[in-house]
Amino acid sequence: MSMTETIKLYDRDAYAIEFEADIISCEPNKADDKQFDIILNQTLFFPEEGGQSPDMGILGGYRVVDVQIKNGVITHTVDISAGDCCEAEKEAGKQITGNEFEPKKVELAAGVHVHGKIDWQHRFYNMQQHSGEHIFSGIVHRRFGFENVGFHLSDSVVTMDFSGVISPEDIADVEHEVNVAISKNIPIEVTYPSRDELAQMEYRSKIEIEGQVRIVTVPGYDVCACCAPHVKRTGEIGMLKVMNYQNYKGGVRISILCGFRALEAFRQKCDIISELMGIFTTNQEAIVDNVTKLKAVNQSLKSELGTAKSALLDYKVAEFPADTDNAVLFEDGIDTNTARNCVNGLVEKYSGFSAFFTGNDEAGYSFIIGSKNADCNTVAAALRNKLGARGGGKPVMVQGSVKAAKSEIEEVLKEVL
Repeated sequence: MSMTETIKLYDRDAYAIEFEADIISCEPNKADDKQFDIILNQTLFFPEEGGQSPDMGILGGYRVVDVQIKNGVITHTVDISAGDCCEAEKEAGKQITGNEFEPKKVELAAGVHVHGKIDWQHRFYNMQQHSGEHIFSGIVHRRFGFENVGFHLSDSVVTMDFSGVISPEDIADVEHEVNVAISKNIPIEVTYPSRDELAQMEYRSKIEIEGQVRIVTVPGYDVCACCAPHVKRTGEIGMLKVMNYQNYKGGVRISILCGFRALEAFRQKCDIISELMGIFTTNQEAIVDNVTKLKAVNQSLKSELGTAKSALLDYKVAEFPADTDNAVLFEDGIDTNTARNCVNGLVEKYSGFSAFFTGNDEAGYSFIIGSKNADCNTVAAALRNKLGARGGGKPVMVQGSVKAAKSEIEEVLKEVL
């Protein structure tokens, strides 16, 4: 039996926070026995759709952890193990902005009337991001003719994939123009044109869409088919900041943040800069130079240390008795290439097994074992069977790791060497 499409209250009013509804269906979640999948006759919860993450909030006194849509039917997944109305969010100070938590839980069953509240802060932050993205994509389309071929809006990042490459200078220009549009506080229009009207319109995302097409217009900047809630005026976006960009699949992927999420990102960067200024005892302008110099010193010290360690290894190798068949070295802080070169040298000198273990008893050891005349896999198998070591290779050389003490490794080696 087909289910009637859910009435989308968020289409009627993107700023509504509370609503009443009837449970049409309530079924245990197939993946988690502490969750239920609920279908309502109507909802304010925007589902995961069009690249955007779903709304969060409370339904019938329980936390909504996911919202999905299929064939027009919206399913709300609620968590019955979350405590009294999102106690975790209460403790973290992340209350649903502008609302009190719903203290009363209702029976989750078909036919039951429920009260729902969306997390307004989460909704509004998403609206800021999505409206900002529309203006950015609209300007890119007008200037360069590129399409937004990939869009993702999560709680921490917004990415846009454009069908052509945009230079850093042009990206900065688009960013500036978006913020000019925001400052103009332009009303954002939502319309539902007829099929005949659509055929005459120029708009982005002009693909075949079943049912009524919803058009979001930012006059002078963008006209686009979109299913998501948006702010009423561009001024509510606050600001838009490009966070990152990279060449991607023949085009460019641009990451942005808007509004309060951009403000939080800016605060974090300011905190990092302030901390670095304190560490280097310098001003903001000199931080890059200080870090560059520190990196050069670090690389120089690493090179000197590597040279010293190689000399130390040569000294230890020279101390091995000439009449032994096997050579085993334990040394901490040695890179893989140095260890392999050491084993290669030992293999030329000794007829049995030559092994190098680098690490310590607390963290465990990485090893390389080589031989010209014996099967190194026999040693690896013994370490694996006795100590749970991982790794393997060819008869002439194996490598791997083992979480064990040096004394335990030496006991195993005594049995097989």
